Amino acid sequence: MSINAYTWIERSLKTIHRADWYRSVQTVESLPGPTITLDGRELINFASNDYLGLAGEQRLINAAIAATEKFGTGTTGSRLLTGHRHLHRELELAIARLKQTEDAIVFSSGYLANLGTIAALVGRRDLILSDRYNHSSLKNGAKVSGATILEYYHNDTEELRQLLQQHRHQYRKSLIITDSVFSMDGDLCSLPELLELAAEFNCMLIIDEAHATGILGKTGAGCVEYFGCTGQPLIQMGTLSKALGSLGGYVAGSATLIDYLRNRSPSWIYTTGLSPADTAAALEAVKIIQKEPQRRTQLWHNINRLKQLLQEQPGKTTNTEDFIESWSSFHSPIFCVHLPNATTALNVGQQLKAQGIFAPAIRPPTVSTSRIRISLMATHQLEHLQKLVEVLFSILTKEEVC
Repeated sequence: MSINAYTWIERSLKTIHRADWYRSVQTVESLPGPTITLDGRELINFASNDYLGLAGEQRLINAAIAATEKFGTGTTGSRLLTGHRHLHRELELAIARLKQTEDAIVFSSGYLANLGTIAALVGRRDLILSDRYNHSSLKNGAKVSGATILEYYHNDTEELRQLLQQHRHQYRKSLIITDSVFSMDGDLCSLPELLELAAEFNCMLIIDEAHATGILGKTGAGCVEYFGCTGQPLIQMGTLSKALGSLGGYVAGSATLIDYLRNRSPSWIYTTGLSPADTAAALEAVKIIQKEPQRRTQLWHNINRLKQLLQEQPGKTTNTEDFIESWSSFHSPIFCVHLPNATTALNVGQQLKAQGIFAPAIRPPTVSTSRIRISLMATHQLEHLQKLVEVLFSILTKEEVC
């Protein structure tokens, strides 16, 4: 009797549907921006990581076109073989200058940067301590490395200290990994305390600046600059696909570290180099964020204006008071409306879309609790923020959302 080895896939999909965890793509038919055309409708876009509005910036587009005309559409191979272009090195040096590190290395995606860096730094005889809310790329990089992994409660440096006291002496090397801005919650890591613990217990420290690069700090260098920790011994990772409006990832740190990663990071050595278009666009973006701080200033104006609009909203209820209080202390463009379950989150997301706002539901297993994730851009206008607050309040004060 023949047995179909693939029937489990259909059963698994049915389970995903029953749990309201099923996902499908939605087609964007316009340039990135504060408003987008989605499946034929124009919506206010609160679902983008394009925090500075650079993904649709003409200067990035022109840079990408010029690089494509000169170097072609792809790099055709690993950078160690046929894939290296002078643009790659220009971008790496520009990132190192922005981050004020000795050097930097560019990967073909942020996910690959985390996978390859963690796998290169630690192995089976080593220990990784990871914030429970870390991005999937950090968590999977830890798994790929083969090191022992211990998770600590989110931003709980006291528990981290206890874990280090109990376990650090049993391992050869130790690595602490954390997001700087947590992508699904919008809060910041406790970087100064993490650096103190890393020094005390002889640990390396990786901080993922994906949602901080271009946004935090006086020059937009990220969370490290924001906390006044520039020059401290740590490893900074980030992406080129969010505030920088392109694609790719980077690691910045000492010259010795970067040289080591070129020789030992499998996701850099064995992957086709970043395309000329993406590289040139990211390089142009780094130049813009350094020359035009007003973009960052406008983003923070929008963040503070949204907080003010929320506080001024009349007719607050228990539901709305909760998310107003949680938003009041945020230090990033990412805000969350926590909801009791995936079904409710889907319902709220659909209501928002019906009223002209794109802010989709985020559900398990991406996050532990369902929510609507809202992200602001420098290019949002006051009327966009006003409509967001108006529509959110109208939905959250309904009895069925309680």
